[in-house]
Amino acid sequence: MDILYQRYKKLLSLVKTDIHRYLYYDIDWSQPLIGIKGQRGVGKTTIMLQRIRETDPTGEKSFYASLDNLWFADHSLIDLAEILIGKGVSNLYIDEVHRLPGWERQIKNLYDSYPELNVVFTGSSLLVIDHSIGDLSRRASMYTLPGLSFREFLMFEGMDPGDRLTLSDILYSHVTIAPIISAHIDVLSYFRKYMSVGYYPYYRNMRKEDYYSRLLQTISTVVDTDIPAVENKIDYETLIKAKRLIGIIAGAQPYQPNMSTLAGLMGTNRSQLLKLFDLLDRAGIIRQIFITINTPKTLAKPQKILLNNSTLMGALNTPMIGTERESTFASFLSTDHRVGFAKDGDFLIDNRYLFEIGGKGKGFAQIRDIPDSFVVADGIEFGFDNKIPLWIFGFLY
Repeated sequence: MDILYQRYKKLLSLVKTDIHRYLYYDIDWSQPLIGIKGQRGVGKTTIMLQRIRETDPTGEKSFYASLDNLWFADHSLIDLAEILIGKGVSNLYIDEVHRLPGWERQIKNLYDSYPELNVVFTGSSLLVIDHSIGDLSRRASMYTLPGLSFREFLMFEGMDPGDRLTLSDILYSHVTIAPIISAHIDVLSYFRKYMSVGYYPYYRNMRKEDYYSRLLQTISTVVDTDIPAVENKIDYETLIKAKRLIGIIAGAQPYQPNMSTLAGLMGTNRSQLLKLFDLLDRAGIIRQIFITINTPKTLAKPQKILLNNSTLMGALNTPMIGTERESTFASFLSTDHRVGFAKDGDFLIDNRYLFEIGGKGKGFAQIRDIPDSFVVADGIEFGFDNKIPLWIFGFLY
């Protein structure tokens, strides 16, 4: 137990509270059971430690533990709860729950048996969390933490970007808002850096090559560990195909799959391809774009496939500017909006707004005379009418 306590106190002493991810303020902390899921390295641990620091400065009424600690090799969460309640702890923060076999059952037991204990848990294996959450989802208030928005990236860079914007703010007031922001921030220079390295907060502590190396390791972990954890019958050859599929998607601009051609190239069938697409999408490696937003992902063919964010393109050494722009736009909008495929443009948002993505010279020829249609242009500080700078969509969260 001492090893857990020392680790907790060390992490608590190191956490900084000057910058908060947007989700920190969106979470209803009054709920007795809260789950936060997100890709590895997006800041889930920091959110929990910041919450402890700001609500329990001495840390005596709270406790943090990561389930990858060896202490849990021969102890359960119930064992931990019994000890902590005896010490007057009322708030338990549990990290990396997917590392503990049967974690969902143990969390459920905590919730049912110790109503005096408020529990917050996180998981970095999106596949394992979604696969195992089951009945627990009816008890837990679940939240998803994406990577940094451009607005949050500017905060990490020491800027004061101001408040979040709504989609309506951007669509109908960007002409007024964008010049105010760009007057004191070199948005284009910072946005280029953001697209290259800015999605994962730990970019600040690493050289670019080490940062990309860590991202490649994350991709390997998803394929080699997370996928087999939820697909017991998957074989090694299929995992190799999954990695190859990521490479194909990363090298396209952007990737619009021909299922017959791809199946022949991969030596597989349509059903297995759709399964791999779904697994990689839910794991946060790729993003499938469907023509009908509400179509079940396991049944329909995606019309377009992008990497989850442009930073992954840099790690895979496939930075193609057109795909980077689309990947970045989709990552911004997918947090609070529904992103669909558009026949006449690049994206249909919320089944209403049509967007065509391009560089600063992008015109309206493809979407002219279509209601609620907009051009989103990279490389411009501010726009006019229905031509909007790409960077400002990074203020949605």
